[in-house]
Amino acid sequence: MGEILTNILIIGGGIIGLSIAIELKLRGVHVTVLSREFHQAATNAAAGMLAPQAENIPPSPMLNLCLQSRTLYPGWINKLETITGLTTGYWPCGILSPIYEQQEVNYNQQLTVNSQWLDKDAIHQHQPGLSDEIIGGWWYPNDAQVDNRALFQTLQIAAKKLKIDIAEESVEEIIRSGSKVLGVKTSSGDLQANHYILATGAWSNQLLPISVYPKKGQMLSVCIPPENIAITQRLQMVLFGNESYIVPRKNGQIVIGATSENVEFTPGNTPWGMQALLTRAIRLYPELQNYPIQEFWWGFRPATPDELPILGSSAWDNLTLATGHYRNGILLAPVTAIMIADLIEQQKSDPLLSHFHYSRFADSGAPHH
Repeated sequence: MGEILTNILIIGGGIIGLSIAIELKLRGVHVTVLSREFHQAATNAAAGMLAPQAENIPPSPMLNLCLQSRTLYPGWINKLETITGLTTGYWPCGILSPIYEQQEVNYNQQLTVNSQWLDKDAIHQHQPGLSDEIIGGWWYPNDAQVDNRALFQTLQIAAKKLKIDIAEESVEEIIRSGSKVLGVKTSSGDLQANHYILATGAWSNQLLPISVYPKKGQMLSVCIPPENIAITQRLQMVLFGNESYIVPRKNGQIVIGATSENVEFTPGNTPWGMQALLTRAIRLYPELQNYPIQEFWWGFRPATPDELPILGSSAWDNLTLATGHYRNGILLAPVTAIMIADLIEQQKSDPLLSHFHYSRFADSGAPHH
């Protein structure tokens, strides 16, 4: 193997890999990121909702992790925007979860901090233009959104400004022996580091035997016609429906998502996917049916059997895992970066990490001696 080129080698240059790289670099650690150019990452299957409450995650370590990350968000965004001079479209607009009549209204839903039940009159006043079928809903003023593409771009520029080495390399194999990783084999040779971080999202299983598999999400966007831009009933918040969500951006774009499909890495948008998204979105907010369509796209989320991330130490002493974030990668980026950096740089393991350890899955690829 070649000589050691870097203290820490991060395999994966998506939102999670870059967030960890930036956190470590700001602490004075020498990091290199291996990133292959692909537009199918989970970032693309995201609308950038920061929605631990609207997602209705039950009280659990996962909810704690998500709420902690949401709290970190304003400071984290401020730091990134200060480094780069760019904006990420972070918008603490709140999220509204409307309910149709035939849905079970669960009044205990989210009796967490700061949520409010709105009855029929209140919800239609709160957000004009909702479907007549909506009989009420939950308002989560602390939930927010960020423009996932702008955030990704900001992370890439921040990494450049901080002089983090980013190599456009496709990793072919993680070379391991016993309980150690010896290096990685890339398209242009072998690389070595003192420590490795796997942050390859939906593709993680192609490099190590861990329980992560792709779940495809199709999405689309429409835009508010210029003549409607001034109308007061413009969407001013995220609508989080039963099987769809509508995310208005400040620039007049409206993102509609997302399917959740077990189709491995089958690319492309399908007529079924587009029809399902549009039908649900129009039912929620009928006004949309007249807006021009802007774009269709898709991406692959890294799912795990229990839909929770895999974070922390691995079966190999010098490899740390940060993958399997499924639907919450963008929300969990700041907390993942801090916890993984603490673990590697200070050997400090946050008590929450134990709930996301790889060993909860039997086929977790521990080395056989």
